[in-house]
Amino acid sequence: MRHRTETRRAASLLPKRLLLKRGAATGLMLAALAGTALAGLGGTAIAATPTTGPNPTPILPAAPTPHATGADSALRATLSNGLRVVIVQDRLAPVVTTEINYLAGSNDAPPGFPGTAHATEHMMFRGSEGLDKDQLAEIGAKLGGEYNADTTETVTQYFYTAPADDLAVVLHVEALRMNRLSLNQADWDKERGAIEQEVSRDLSSPAYNYLSQLQATMFAGTPYAHDALGTRPSFDKTDAALLRAFWSRWYAPNNAILVIAGDVDPDKALADVKAAFGDIPRKALPPHATFTLGPVAPQTLQLPTDYPIGLVTLAYRMPGARSHDFAAADILGDVLSSERGSLYALVPGGDALAAQFLYRPKPDVGFGVALGAFPKGADGAPLLAKMRGVIADIARNGVPADLVDAARRREIAQLGTQNDSISGLAQSWSNVLAFQGLDSPDALAAAYRAVTVDDVNRIARQVFDPAHVVTAVLTPQDSGKPIAGKGFGGAESFASAPDKPVALPDWATTALAALHIPEASPAPVVSTLPNGLRLIVQTEHVTNTVSLYGQIRQSTDLQEPKGQEGVGSVVERMFDYGTTTHDRLSFQKALDDIAADEQAGSGFSLKVLTHQFDSGLALLADNELHPVFPDAAFKVVQRQTAGSLAGLLGSPSYLFQRATTRAVVPPGDPSLREPTPASVMGLTVADAKAFYASAYRPDLTTIVIVGDITPEHARAAIQQNFGGWSATGPTPVVDLAPIPDNTTSRAYVPDRSSLQSNIELKEDLGLRVAQPDHFSLALGNEILGSGFSSRLYRDLRVKTGYVYSVSSALDWSRNRSNYSVTYGADAQNIGKARDLVVRDIQAMQSEPVSDAELIRAKASLLRQLPMGRASFDAIGLEDLHLVDLGLPLNQPDLAARHYFDTTAAEVQAAFRAWLRPKDLVEVVQGPPSPSGG
Repeated sequence: MRHRTETRRAASLLPKRLLLKRGAATGLMLAALAGTALAGLGGTAIAATPTTGPNPTPILPAAPTPHATGADSALRATLSNGLRVVIVQDRLAPVVTTEINYLAGSNDAPPGFPGTAHATEHMMFRGSEGLDKDQLAEIGAKLGGEYNADTTETVTQYFYTAPADDLAVVLHVEALRMNRLSLNQADWDKERGAIEQEVSRDLSSPAYNYLSQLQATMFAGTPYAHDALGTRPSFDKTDAALLRAFWSRWYAPNNAILVIAGDVDPDKALADVKAAFGDIPRKALPPHATFTLGPVAPQTLQLPTDYPIGLVTLAYRMPGARSHDFAAADILGDVLSSERGSLYALVPGGDALAAQFLYRPKPDVGFGVALGAFPKGADGAPLLAKMRGVIADIARNGVPADLVDAARRREIAQLGTQNDSISGLAQSWSNVLAFQGLDSPDALAAAYRAVTVDDVNRIARQVFDPAHVVTAVLTPQDSGKPIAGKGFGGAESFASAPDKPVALPDWATTALAALHIPEASPAPVVSTLPNGLRLIVQTEHVTNTVSLYGQIRQSTDLQEPKGQEGVGSVVERMFDYGTTTHDRLSFQKALDDIAADEQAGSGFSLKVLTHQFDSGLALLADNELHPVFPDAAFKVVQRQTAGSLAGLLGSPSYLFQRATTRAVVPPGDPSLREPTPASVMGLTVADAKAFYASAYRPDLTTIVIVGDITPEHARAAIQQNFGGWSATGPTPVVDLAPIPDNTTSRAYVPDRSSLQSNIELKEDLGLRVAQPDHFSLALGNEILGSGFSSRLYRDLRVKTGYVYSVSSALDWSRNRSNYSVTYGADAQNIGKARDLVVRDIQAMQSEPVSDAELIRAKASLLRQLPMGRASFDAIGLEDLHLVDLGLPLNQPDLAARHYFDTTAAEVQAAFRAWLRPKDLVEVVQGPPSPSGG
């Protein structure tokens, strides 16, 4: 179980199609800006509006008598107390996701207290009357799924993903939180420290700082000028009475929308909802604050970053998600992001390392950001000028009609794939209901269908006004090299409270008492082509789409010739330049024509509508098996890769990862090889072709196909398109050899942009994944470092407030394994937190875990197993991961039996045999002047 009381889900904010699909440096920077930072602004996937606020109550038809509607087949109901309920059945896995959306957020906070909604969200995990925080944590752990929350400007969401049989338990928890939240001062005094750690973490992100300044400029004088995070000074002034007033005002059944998606009987699920929520009284709701937007004042922001590349951006205010122009604005953003568009053309043209347009609507407002990346040390002004020219041309001359058609097809196709993920299905419905005021995703699809080229051009003319643009230049700065350290902080004595069983309420005890081994997952159909390619097919008819996931087992550390470090990265990026039969633009048009998402390389994928599978597969195979290496494109990629590396090799994030690896592996280990600008610029087209010929081979390839297709159809199509692929030369070695145990060391990586330190404690284990002890370690790690009930979370956050979040992990490859603990902390808490980590590991070795902990961990892991099949992505990627580790595809079923049978003594023995707490290396990335407490 992973519990994160974060205010966002960054994944939901990533661009629909990240234009630069390859290149670690630029890809990570785009992801940071598009995901983490935009999330920090409080926006989920959608949140939008007209030009004045507030947003009206979402439009959901009242339905005293529940009924199934039209093609979407959702069951809708409105309870007598005003709670609106939507239940959508999805039989993909025995899993359910609930999302309860309260129609209040940071825009409704009292003046001077911008983080009130966020703080209230945190306190929702501190217990209710009849269910204290320990009981809530115990239930969350035993459910085994994910429970989380996010706060935006207008909506606060709470979501559970759990076994479908436990739906009634989840609903009971949510009903208690809605009606009888504890909210006492003592709990807030403890939670304040954690939320202030979260503030420090986000303020350490250059992307967050940029986007928070952008929002303040774009929406000055309105509630949208600040985000949902809050500030340390306001939290210092906040007390439980203020939070209770906010909760009492807005947390009501008639101010909430409950979405349930998954393997449930809709009528029974509705009966469970009525039983849990039916007696909660409705409230008289206050009005939301009104506001009027003024014009955007143009300005230029100059910000230093710790990124390995520079970024230039042009930001414009755009329609919100409730605006009648939302669909047209979204299509405009898609057109600007198209790989056939003039903005992306700056990348293959050699003018930018990356180019992207990000449209982020909120309920009443929205903004769009044109983004370009340039090498560290270069001047971003020429790229910025070219980007201005692209935007000006679109505003003046309009957008290509065929790109509008392609974007429309893609948006509608993506809505059609919503059933391929149970949690994604719940999120999709929550977005359209709570953020957009529509009554179903079908209504959004209808809005996209109605968009015309004239609509898109009208929005472009209105939005892209150079008199109201906010420009920014984010410039990389040097933060220094890693240095050896003696550690931070000193030892401190902690009284260890004895672990004791948490007595659950009767309704939870009855539901969660028994441990069960879950039903075995449906067995896929597995076959091997004559050329050695392995094919795994899992038929699922929950949606009319097919997803393909492919992986070629490679190790650039072992396969790149000496002196050609970086050739693997260059080859990966050459797949963007078309095939021997399609140039770059015609290949992308062919994908657009069938609304397919495709990626080629050592890891390749395809997502396509069922009736277009054969066409999509033919394009994927053409790209994967027949890439072109034109001299001009090769030189562009070579320069871009070298330019990215020039910044990456000195960036704090890279130096942090590098220092961690160097501390664990022996000198001269192949994993320490690294590309440099010089090694990349020394490459030739012949080098790239030779690497492709030797490293891209069918006998090391696995393809997993999941979705609306028969095994026979899939096998015939793969044979037709990949059957002629043949391997060249002997099979290469792709698995790193085992290594000796590491010894302790400490290193510090300065990061000028960081206000909070990121710490990793790590060691090599010497245990192979095929050895049975890895099951016992996994079970023990669930007790030690997973979730709200874990020992590390209890000691480092709940009891002491030293960290905002902490987790421990076991990482495996075929011949190597390691154990790590990661946490974020202010400088004075680094050493104190480390001492607690070591103490907790030693406790796992010196005494058996308690019966209560063992049962909780078993329940959690056993209930987690079905979650691994709750989306097409989860199914496909899990199968590829098992193949990569050399494990059988029924490994989850084998794990279930091991977890069920493992004893406390076996957990203790495994921790004593394999973990060496005194050998943990410590690497810190943080502010330039570390200090200890």
